[in-house]
Amino acid sequence: MTFLLIIADDFTGALDTGVQFSAHGVQTQVVVGADIDLYDYQASVLVVDTETRHLPASEAYRIVARLTRLAISAKVQYIYKKTDSALRGNIGAELAAVLEGSESRRIAFQPAFPQTGRTTIAGIQCVDGIPVTESPFGKDPFDPVKHSVVVDLIAEQTDISARCYPPLKENQSVPDDGGILVFDAETFDDLYQTGCELVRKGDFHIMAGCAGFAAVLPELLDIPTGNSPEIPILDPRLLVICGSVNPITQRQLDIAGGQGFERLQLLPEQKLDPGYWDSYDSRIQMNYIMNLLDDEPYCIIETNDPYDSESSIDYASDHGISRETMRIQIAESLGKVLDIILNEGYQGTLLVTGGDTLLQCMNCIGVKELEPVCELKEGVVLAGFTYHGAKRYLISKSGGFGDEMLLIDIAVFLARQERRR
Repeated sequence: MTFLLIIADDFTGALDTGVQFSAHGVQTQVVVGADIDLYDYQASVLVVDTETRHLPASEAYRIVARLTRLAISAKVQYIYKKTDSALRGNIGAELAAVLEGSESRRIAFQPAFPQTGRTTIAGIQCVDGIPVTESPFGKDPFDPVKHSVVVDLIAEQTDISARCYPPLKENQSVPDDGGILVFDAETFDDLYQTGCELVRKGDFHIMAGCAGFAAVLPELLDIPTGNSPEIPILDPRLLVICGSVNPITQRQLDIAGGQGFERLQLLPEQKLDPGYWDSYDSRIQMNYIMNLLDDEPYCIIETNDPYDSESSIDYASDHGISRETMRIQIAESLGKVLDIILNEGYQGTLLVTGGDTLLQCMNCIGVKELEPVCELKEGVVLAGFTYHGAKRYLISKSGGFGDEMLLIDIAVFLARQERRR
């Protein structure tokens, strides 16, 4: 029976939260789609990716409220609303949905993820010390973050009161206010200590935050743990599938390209023509890609245009393709490419960056469930899945996670594993 239900709004976020529990030996499953029967799952922790980040706020509210009511009916003891640490998505609407769907008086919300440089200071969400709206997340071409003040973001989508509080200290009383209680955190200790007071002295069976706060819950909720899973021996070859436009990921790609990774940038028609990967031209391109994978141990397939080029935007404009359709179609194209690659028998290790990209890749290869194994780095998750009856593994991360040497470090890790065989 599920002890804790985690409700996430995208796939990479579901994984980087679920792995906080699986790494402690807690049986954890990550599934896509809110239309599920909770009684079908026996994992102690069930993470559901509702795919509501890009939906209208009212639709996101409806989906999350329904799932919350199902969890309450199924006697799930704790519900955790996973949010994005850069404040993307329908945060206000989904917090309201969990609060009202559970018929609770209040919900505690810790939006910080200090382990990755995301902090909440005096109610302002910061990325590496600057307000999130001034960071790359505020300049995202598809979904820019418009508020750094957390309560202002919440107020845009719900009338439920939201107030911000300093981190709680040991033996400090928990505020008795109703509504959404937002807590600051600059350090992991802030998250932990606030969590201690909330769980031990409050009535909080519903809580919210990102993977940062989730990292303290295995201990605080007293979930039975087992042995930490062993890291499997992975294929030393690495294929990076990148649909992220985040500058953090772009820097990672540039560094990797400068140190021997082969980079392939898809053309506008390869990204935006829904029929391209079923055409004759695609066979020629796929032959080239498969030969590249045979010859090169480290490869990147990406959807960003060359620098100082807006060819994809021009192509979309000429063909009447909206920004939202661009976002979806680009991810679907990468999914189709991955499907062909795996069907051709590629056995290398996969790294997928970006939640939309991960979702479409899994859809295209027919995978609806992943089992998180461990974090290779903060926010960089190794997970297993079953493909054509065989166990496979992939690494995933959000576009905004990781330092500039991330891809190089993973390649080195794979090479070291190979030497230990």
